[in-house]
Amino acid sequence: MRIAVLNGPNLNLLGKREPEIYGTTTLGDIETRLRQVAGVLGVTLEFGQWNGEGEIIDAVQRLRGRADGAVINAGAYSHTSLAIRDAFSAVQVPYVEVHITNIYAREPERRHSVLASQALGLVCGMGAMGYELALRGLVARLAPQ
Repeated sequence: MRIAVLNGPNLNLLGKREPEIYGTTTLGDIETRLRQVAGVLGVTLEFGQWNGEGEIIDAVQRLRGRADGAVINAGAYSHTSLAIRDAFSAVQVPYVEVHITNIYAREPERRHSVLASQALGLVCGMGAMGYELALRGLVARLAPQ
């Protein structure tokens, strides 16, 4: 099984950006941990991080026929980007949305996700561990029963 892990704007700054909100774990740390989990689960991962909405859309479109599912933290685009949601719909790649913080306990503009309505699941507020939970949940949902 191939899973893409997609990250949006400013997630390349994890560990440095507002550590009191996002913690000190870096994106590299998250990728290292997910590779370990993927080994246990027997899945292959590919990673990417983009700051531009169009770049994320291009990355999602490239998943068609290449990935069985995706874990996405679209950052602030989660709250605004119908285009990213439409890209997932177009390529028919199931995904789990992840956020490091609890978006429902944040500013009002962050309390809604336009991606959530088509996601298999949503993990938020669990810090960097949320990525692992999202990956494990996605693999469990995609595995033959």
